Amino acid sequence: MPLKLKDLVEATTIPAAPALAFAEGEGAIRCVACGHRCYIKEARSGICRVRFNRGGALRVPGGYVAGLQIDPIEKKPFFHAYPGRDALSFGMLGCDFHCGYCQNWITSQALRDDDAVALPRKCSAEDLVALAVQHGAPVVVSTYNEPLITSDWAVKVFEKAREQGLVCGYVSNGNGTPEVIEYIRPFVSLYKVDLKSFDDKHYRQLGGVLQHILDTIVLLKEKGFWVELVTLVIPGFNDSETELREMAKFIASVSVDVPWHVTAFHPDYKMTAPPRTSTTELDRAYAAGKEAGLRFVYPGNLPGLVGDRKNTNCAACGATLIRRRGFTVIENRMTGNACYECGTVVPGVWEKRAPTHSNGTGLPRAIRI
Repeated sequence: MPLKLKDLVEATTIPAAPALAFAEGEGAIRCVACGHRCYIKEARSGICRVRFNRGGALRVPGGYVAGLQIDPIEKKPFFHAYPGRDALSFGMLGCDFHCGYCQNWITSQALRDDDAVALPRKCSAEDLVALAVQHGAPVVVSTYNEPLITSDWAVKVFEKAREQGLVCGYVSNGNGTPEVIEYIRPFVSLYKVDLKSFDDKHYRQLGGVLQHILDTIVLLKEKGFWVELVTLVIPGFNDSETELREMAKFIASVSVDVPWHVTAFHPDYKMTAPPRTSTTELDRAYAAGKEAGLRFVYPGNLPGLVGDRKNTNCAACGATLIRRRGFTVIENRMTGNACYECGTVVPGVWEKRAPTHSNGTGLPRAIRI
């Protein structure tokens, strides 16, 4: 009789990192891998469904992937880190949120939704790093599900990746804790957060608490991560003038140099009622960012309809530094980390000798262990 997905997941685990699990007495454990801080009794799991208590010890995902491919780093999206380069992207199963519009629901909701069919494939940390090196990807990113809840395994991968001189990143909902941020800090340089709304009621519909995400964004900047933020602009959900402006003001209060990607929604998964985001909504989000003083605001997901706003321009002299078409860098004129025209340093994580354009097609490429 074939194993159920839950059994497969429970058979592919490692002990939790001691920094992320604390005994609470009577066999219960407090997990601090995400902002839910689940109190997990014997034989129970946390909200994420993939961190569970067996015999008074927390078992967590490890030794497998459920999603694996080579992506242009612009797809993550990181626009101010290794432009034109590829990133080896890996994901596992599970999430601490249950967003109705999730585009990665096949992996993130695998233990909540019987229609999610992603299966774990066993691998080692060394296997993943070898693939990154083989494909010439200087960046390794944990993505596709929520990386915070699989940080124990990500750190094992990233330890090996750092030994090979690779840069590591998270693509996350930002529902962190000080403990997990401190745990991953030695290994993670790039961190993308989905700022999904600025309304706590809406966040609770998705399974989170707004303040937890805001606190994490502030902490990430304080700890020296390179942070980029993404807001999927959803008509009728988070696209009001007030909400967009409040969101932009918050980001500016953290740093006007944080890139803000405002991207277009399309009906997906369980959220099929709202219409697709129009250029008008993206224009309003872009204007809110600029009005708040943000230096780098990037509309996305509407190819060919946002003009040159996907380009990176010098905040001092206005020179176009990086020109993009979709996820492809078609021209990079930066001099190391600075504007070629006026010499102003551009915030980000840059190579000394970056490619002048993307070497590939700007499309993801599936790979297998």
